[in-house]
Amino acid sequence: MRARRRLLGSFLFSLQYARAARYPEHGARVKPAARGEEDVKLTFAGAARGVTGSRHVLEVQGRKLLLDCGLFQGRREESEARNRHLTFAAREIEAVVLSHAHLDHSGALPSLVKQGFRGQIHATRATAALLEPMLYDSAYIQAKDVEFVNRRHARKRQPLRAPIYDEADVTHTLPLLVPHDYGEAFNVLPGARARFGDAGHILGSALTALELAEGGRQLRLGFTGDLGRRQLPIIRDPETLTDLDVLLIESTYGNRLHEATQRVPEVLAGLLLEAQRQRSKVIIPAFAVGRTQEVVTVLKALFESGRVPPMPVFVDSPLAVNVTEIFRAHPECFDAETLALLRDEQTDPFGFRLLHYVRDVEESKALNQREGPMIILSASGMCEAGRVLHHLRNSIGDPRNLIFIVGFQAENTLGRKLQEQWDEVRIFGEPFPRRARVETIDAFSAHADRAELLAWVGGLQPRPRRAFVVHGEEGQSLAFAEALKASGPADVTVPTLGQTVVL
Repeated sequence: MRARRRLLGSFLFSLQYARAARYPEHGARVKPAARGEEDVKLTFAGAARGVTGSRHVLEVQGRKLLLDCGLFQGRREESEARNRHLTFAAREIEAVVLSHAHLDHSGALPSLVKQGFRGQIHATRATAALLEPMLYDSAYIQAKDVEFVNRRHARKRQPLRAPIYDEADVTHTLPLLVPHDYGEAFNVLPGARARFGDAGHILGSALTALELAEGGRQLRLGFTGDLGRRQLPIIRDPETLTDLDVLLIESTYGNRLHEATQRVPEVLAGLLLEAQRQRSKVIIPAFAVGRTQEVVTVLKALFESGRVPPMPVFVDSPLAVNVTEIFRAHPECFDAETLALLRDEQTDPFGFRLLHYVRDVEESKALNQREGPMIILSASGMCEAGRVLHHLRNSIGDPRNLIFIVGFQAENTLGRKLQEQWDEVRIFGEPFPRRARVETIDAFSAHADRAELLAWVGGLQPRPRRAFVVHGEEGQSLAFAEALKASGPADVTVPTLGQTVVL
């Protein structure tokens, strides 16, 4: 009941900002700051006591910018409401500063534009490059998923659905992107200047340091976005930030520790050897950005070393194919080992003989009729949309098959239900008994765990005086906040959704 009240309140609040026109003009000029408006304010409009839908509204001298604009992922009805109806007026936002390209941080940008935003969207060069295929892919998947669901609704005479946004909305969004190099200082708004550092999470991910003018004083705010881990394959280790007054930090794994990355080849080899004996289909739901490329590099090493006999690998995601090409085009984000492989004309870190990239829909459908053993990597990573749903639908009932979870699964997503070994799950609204085996390894995670988060904060000099813990389920955030108080800032807050604080 409490969740329903929160959802209804969010929906009613957002209706105040509905716009009649699909693409209104920019509207009235933003009024100058009045007396008392010089305070810096921060409103947590998403990813507060929850993992997805990162959106934080920062008000500086009466003018508003947005840190991230992500899609919420969870229960279908709640996701529909939160993603379709923003809880702030899009036309009042004058700029967006984006931490990285994952859709729970960037995927609501077309909704923001659809509802009247016309400012600049600041991102790293690699993030800006990734957004074009990712946002078009998001719009395409929404259209296809809605089309699939509406066929069933039409037969049952149920109300039809519409996508949250379409490709036209993406087309209006992309010209607003302003790419920046790591380390480059840039103006966001009068009184707000920013600089990106490498977060080490995915290609192009950024730590953001903001210098904010506050009544004649300067306030330095740091935002981690998603903080990565040291010594992950492909990308560089996370950098640090300095001289912060306030820290906005993620807590996805705020009360958990990852398995050692050294165990990944051993665990994966064991699972694949068993899959070959049983002639299994191995379904790996994986984010098209980052996770797919990491899994591919590990599989390549296993096959080339002879630890696992050959078996076909299909990356069934047009987005992953496009993203892999973007990876090759942005060596400024790579660690030394990956750079060396790229410079070797005989070696491709993202390809090998057994690997097939699938673009065509008919080829994707044919995989469902093909006998194992085989490996299918397909998006989305949380099993909420895209081709992976069709593969799960066709494979989940066979006890020979393996569903291999390699990334974080948000609460109430299909991926989380599979990870928790539910006996029956719903796919496209229909119930399916789960007979396939499900295994999880979180050593692939690109999020820093509790120890890694605390170590990163421990490297900040001087320590921030205030911290806000976001982007984690409530239990993870609260536990991490307690640990942070003992070793970091004295004032640590776990904000609630919709809360506004004066900095």
